[in-house]
Amino acid sequence: MNTQTQPLVDERVRLSSQRALLAAIVLFAAITPTILMTAPAIAAQLATQWQLSPSQIGDLFSTELGAMSLATLPALWWLKRIDWRRAAFLAGVVFIAANLLSVLAADYSILLALRFCSALAGGSLMIICLSSAASTANPGRVYGLWVLGQLVVGAIGLSILPRLFEHFGLSACYVILAGLMAVFLPLARYFPQGSPSAEATAQHVAIASRGKAALGILGVLSFYICLGGVWTFIGSIATQAGISAESSGRVLALATVMGIVGAGCASLIGDRLPRLLLLLLGYALMAGSVLLLRGQPEIMRFAVAALLFKFTWTFILPLILACLADLDRSGKLMNASNLVIGGGLAIGPTVAGRLIEASGGFQSLLIGGTCITLLSLALMLGSRPNP
Repeated sequence: MNTQTQPLVDERVRLSSQRALLAAIVLFAAITPTILMTAPAIAAQLATQWQLSPSQIGDLFSTELGAMSLATLPALWWLKRIDWRRAAFLAGVVFIAANLLSVLAADYSILLALRFCSALAGGSLMIICLSSAASTANPGRVYGLWVLGQLVVGAIGLSILPRLFEHFGLSACYVILAGLMAVFLPLARYFPQGSPSAEATAQHVAIASRGKAALGILGVLSFYICLGGVWTFIGSIATQAGISAESSGRVLALATVMGIVGAGCASLIGDRLPRLLLLLLGYALMAGSVLLLRGQPEIMRFAVAALLFKFTWTFILPLILACLADLDRSGKLMNASNLVIGGGLAIGPTVAGRLIEASGGFQSLLIGGTCITLLSLALMLGSRPNP
């Protein structure tokens, strides 16, 4: 009897562990970038409560984004040497402490330092989530849920934080983040102990070739450069086209929902359809949405372009990350992707702003964005392992 039931018990334990790992990946990855996902609400509160100037607010968010990206550098050392479960637990504790101390901060420089520590810990957790997802049986589905969790938390945060700020001030956000991390911290024990063994990795595709790995990383970088450049100025494009702030605001709010739908579709499809087909379709629609913004788009064309852009952005991203996972299950490429994501988000708006100033309009930005989107597609296709 025991011999017959043992395989069933083992299978249930395995499935339970897989669900717990999925929960850990999605929940930790959803919490850590909350500040950046809810930046509009937090920036307004910083200006009101702390009386910060626009440059100080910009520096604060740049510090958070930079620290999350810079977490890649120490991870180059500890990913191969430290148990990922222990690293996740330690990063979670630092994240909790930095957020609780942020409540007590009374000086801008102290707040800046604490937000750097919080984001560095959050970036380390994000690297563990990305690397753990790469080792799963269906990375495309997991990365879809990874994106979905961040979007849902961002949408909830933008809707409830302004009301909480009215009663409790900025500290409400930091306390909530610390509390959620404390609740989810026990899930850290379900992360893998480390990257797969050399033998297991070699059986899959271990870094197939340095050339293909480089193409994949450049594909992610170019994707985020286009994303950061176009999305940052999409509201300005609506204003120049004569669309009211109220109308464009409603469209962009609905675009958030479309982003959730895009990530959900990517997760549901998973490996059910050929990834090559999905990449071609997704990139084509994204490039088309950017071109729709050219000229003086009326409200309907602007709405279609914005909704399609946000849908395809969140639909393509899990596919891109799954392509990187095919090249390397050890976590090295996923660690590098964390750095280029932050780099792309920083480069995009900077380049876009200069293009707009140089041309006196948005046409150069939109044409350039379309070209960079297609470049990203070419790079990702070139990075795919040989059949």
